[in-house]
Amino acid sequence: METTETAKAYGLAPGEGEATWFQPNRMVVKATAETTNGGFGLLESWVRPGSSPPLHVHHREDESFWVLEGKVWFRCGDLDIDAGPGTFVFLPRDVPHTFRVEGDEPARLLTLLTPGGGEGFFVDGGRPPEGPGLPPPGPPDVAKLMEISGAYGAEIIGPPLAPRDA
Repeated sequence: METTETAKAYGLAPGEGEATWFQPNRMVVKATAETTNGGFGLLESWVRPGSSPPLHVHHREDESFWVLEGKVWFRCGDLDIDAGPGTFVFLPRDVPHTFRVEGDEPARLLTLLTPGGGEGFFVDGGRPPEGPGLPPPGPPDVAKLMEISGAYGAEIIGPPLAPRDA
């Protein structure tokens, strides 16, 4: 008879979890494949205004976002989605996608990766925070992202989103 491991219940207070400075963003890992029996990974992110990851594809996970604060423009394939607080966005695996934080304020997002495992990309691609806030501004380190993406079944396939024409 096979036995199945059961995930253990736990809770994290605001600010608790493994924090990382990932590119120009601050991310806190709230759940991992290990803590959810592979079900999902969950991150809370603070993303600098104007920030956009390079166009990329996940081949193992679907990626979903719930915008808690700020304005975010998502692109998935040929679809553009303008998202404000309370908006949920689902981006299926194998479809190229990216986003850009609009306006002058950072965005705060929950990122859900299903199944879990892809959350390790952000830890491996980041660095320990040097303080409580966002890291210094700067463009994405595309070379570093390309170097680690293959280990997580992802590909960097294009540039970040440019600002929209006014």
